[in-house]
Amino acid sequence: MEIERKTRSKFLRVKCIDCENEQVVFDHASTIVKCNVCGRTLVEPRGGKAEIKSRVIEVFE
Repeated sequence: MEIERKTRSKFLRVKCIDCENEQVVFDHASTIVKCNVCGRTLVEPRGGKAEIKSRVIEVFE
């Protein structure tokens, strides 16, 4: 019997508030993720699910 495992973590496409650059990030990031274009902080770790500091455009299941 196979057990189906559901992951709670997802990848997200986010848009930077400052420069509107789109970037894919992990919603359980363990490090600060900055925008590749302008350097604004997009994601901050919180010991589990990270705090998203930008606009989520798409969620990859």
